[in-house]
Amino acid sequence: MKKTVLRVLSLVLLVSVLVLTTAGCSAKKQELVIFSWADYIDPELLSEFTANTGIEINYNYFNSEEEMLAKLEATDGGDYDIIIASDYIINIARSEGLLKEINKEKVPNYSNLNEKYLNQYYDPDGKYTIPYVAGTPLIVYNPDRVTCEITGYNSLWDESLKDQVVVMDHMRNVIGFTMKSMGYSLNTEDPEVIAKAGEKLMALKPNIRALDGDTPHEKLISGECTVGYIFTSQVSNVLMECPNFKVVYPEEGMGFGIDSLFMPKNAPHEDAALKFMDFMCEPEISARASIFTQYINCNSAATQYLPEDFLNNQAVNIPADVLGDIEFMEDISTEATEQMNAIWNEFKQS
Repeated sequence: MKKTVLRVLSLVLLVSVLVLTTAGCSAKKQELVIFSWADYIDPELLSEFTANTGIEINYNYFNSEEEMLAKLEATDGGDYDIIIASDYIINIARSEGLLKEINKEKVPNYSNLNEKYLNQYYDPDGKYTIPYVAGTPLIVYNPDRVTCEITGYNSLWDESLKDQVVVMDHMRNVIGFTMKSMGYSLNTEDPEVIAKAGEKLMALKPNIRALDGDTPHEKLISGECTVGYIFTSQVSNVLMECPNFKVVYPEEGMGFGIDSLFMPKNAPHEDAALKFMDFMCEPEISARASIFTQYINCNSAATQYLPEDFLNNQAVNIPADVLGDIEFMEDISTEATEQMNAIWNEFKQS
C-alpha cells in the first residue's frame, strides 16, 4: 500500500515538474541583441518593436567600429543578432566571413529601399545588409563673419580664416579631404602622395581652432568658430539653430558613407533579427529613424512621411547631380594607415 501511494505521489510530482517546466519555457521571452553606437536608434522605435512583437531588445553599444569588429571576431559572430555599422568596417567583416545572408522572403519591406543605396562595394550582391542612413561630411560657415569665398576644401587654407575653423577629430576624413584638395582619392595609398598631404595639412594648422569629433557644431552655434568641416547630423544641428549659415558641397568631390544593419554569421536569434530588419524597412519607421539621426534617408517609400523642414535641409537632401560625385571611404593597407597615423599624431601635437 505504501509503495502504491509513493508511486502515485512520485507520478504526481513528476507531472507537476513537467508542467511547471513547460510553462516556464513557454513564458520565456524572446530576445534581440543589437550592437551599435550609443543613442543611434530612437528609443521609441525600440519600444514600439517590442510592443508589436513581444521581443525584448538588449541594446549594446561600442565606442569605435574597430572595437566592434574585434568583439565580432572574438565571438565568431555569435553574441549579437543585429549590428549597425559603417560600410568600410562591414566590408572587412564580410571579407572575414562574419556576415549572415538575409532571407529576404522574411523581409518583405526590403522592396521599399532606394536602389542607389544597394549593392555597393561592401555588399555588391546585396546579400547581407539593410541600409539604415547615409551621409557625407560637409563644410558649413557663417556668411556674416567669413570674408572669403568658400567653394571647397582648398578654401579652408585661406589666410583670412586664421583660428576660425573647426574640423572633426577623425584622421581618415581630415587627411582624406586634404588629398581630395590635391586632386587625389581619399583612399590613396601612395606613400609620396600621403607625405605631401601631410605637409599640406600642417600648413592648415594656423586656421584650425579646434579638432572635435563629438560636438563641433556647438562651436559654430556659439560663435567660437565660423567655419566647420563636420558630419551630416552635426550640419543639421547647426542649421536648426542658425538657419542663415551656408552649406558648401566641396567642388573637389565628396566622401560618402552608408551605415547598415547586418546579421553576424552565428546570430543566436535569427528570426527576431529578420523581423527587426523588416520593421526598420517600413516607410514610416524609416522616416522616423532618419529624423532622429538627422542623416540621409535610404527608403524610397519613406518620403511621404518626412516633414518639410527635413526635406528642405541641405545637409540631408543634396542635389542628385552633386551627390553623383561621391567617393566611399574604404579600408586601406596597414602601411598607408600607419603613415597617416604618424602624420595625424604630429598634426595634433604640433
